[in-house]
Amino acid sequence: MPDEDVDIVVIGMGPGGEDVAARLAHAGLDVVGVEARLVGGECPYYACVPTKMMVRAADALAEAGRVNTLAGSAEVWSDFTPVATRIRDEATTNWDDQVAVERFENSGGRFVRGRARITAPGEVTVSTADGDRVYGAARGIVLNPGTEPAVPPIEGLTDTPYWTNRDAVAADRVPESVIVLGSGPVGCEFAQVFARFGAEVTVVEALPRLMPGEEPETSELMAEVFAGEKIAVRTGAAATRVGHTSGRFTLELDGGSTVSAERLLVATGRRTDLAALGVGKVGIDESARAIPVNERMRAAHGVWAIGDAVGKGAFTHVSVYQAGIAAAAILAENGLGDDTEPADYRAVPRVTFTDPEVGAVGLTEAQAREQGLSVRTGIAQVPSTARGWIHQAGNEGFVKLVEDADRGVLVGATAAGPSGGEVLGALAVAVHGEVPIARLRGMIYAYPTFHRGIEDALRGLG
Repeated sequence: MPDEDVDIVVIGMGPGGEDVAARLAHAGLDVVGVEARLVGGECPYYACVPTKMMVRAADALAEAGRVNTLAGSAEVWSDFTPVATRIRDEATTNWDDQVAVERFENSGGRFVRGRARITAPGEVTVSTADGDRVYGAARGIVLNPGTEPAVPPIEGLTDTPYWTNRDAVAADRVPESVIVLGSGPVGCEFAQVFARFGAEVTVVEALPRLMPGEEPETSELMAEVFAGEKIAVRTGAAATRVGHTSGRFTLELDGGSTVSAERLLVATGRRTDLAALGVGKVGIDESARAIPVNERMRAAHGVWAIGDAVGKGAFTHVSVYQAGIAAAAILAENGLGDDTEPADYRAVPRVTFTDPEVGAVGLTEAQAREQGLSVRTGIAQVPSTARGWIHQAGNEGFVKLVEDADRGVLVGATAAGPSGGEVLGALAVAVHGEVPIARLRGMIYAYPTFHRGIEDALRGLG
């Protein structure tokens, strides 16, 4: 028997979990939010916010170094102390979530610190410091477990003091040298930050190119940029063994070569332990990579799921988007509101905050072809645009458009370059709204802006 009956239990209080729990509590439901780590999730403490503080500081160093090309001369040296201090004091409050807990409780919800699992349909058991407590969830359970850093099964790795993104964010100094294992957004951002603060950086990627989830042009661009910043890149190189002696890591690669550094940062993706959530109790496959949901985030009878574990994009903006849909669905089912439009993932935006920034939305060219679309592409090089030519130093980048030629609409786009993530906004609207190519060609693009690259890429569509 439950120790207490409530309306809703939200498991995982990352951005989406906090949002859906607050919405339901505001609507008058008795909501319990459960989190074993920090309320707010990975984003404000170990990911989006603190890492972008690091990126901002590293970009300032790079831009100062461009003065010699653009405006005279300047002497630049790095100091990581202000960055570490800002992360500790401003972003994370020394990794204390009290403000976030109070924010949720002020919305009308109740917070429980502990690790939760489904132990029966409509029942959640929370392991707390004071023992287990069982909650009956009369109106539903919302799953927002988030993800943990995925650590690959490399011989010797688990016996070493390797870093994940959480350790790297909390560092109070930049290591003399770093091996970054993995070249996705996390790996590439950290690699460039540490290199700009003086570290000797080597990026190791098992797949044939950097940022393998993005367009090949993105990989080529970042390889050129990294080479210019003396960041060593080893692609097509699988790690076979890790050793750690005398304060240094040695990473053995297939083929017999090795790489050595003071620190090893593992950035090889994320994972969710569905079995630990007990989802098998409600008929969900515990061995699956993600929780399957319908267009209104329902995973099973009386169970909704949102966030990274759903597999529609491990981004804060996706989690919060799904939170709104789930909350509306739960309230509508209980006669407390109207349902919303179903989830639509045709224009999920993503930005890698390297320099140049890489913003992308929708399908890559390869993904569009895999779906059997009649694909046409157009590309414009940023240095060849008016604003790129004016910008000069640090103007690397491109705009690439992916068109479904049968329908005459964009299904994907990439904006890489200065302010690439901001240029992406116009492209995301075009993809989401299925704006006809003819209409995009008829627009007026402000001169001289980086957005003008979109017009140039449209010409490339033919």
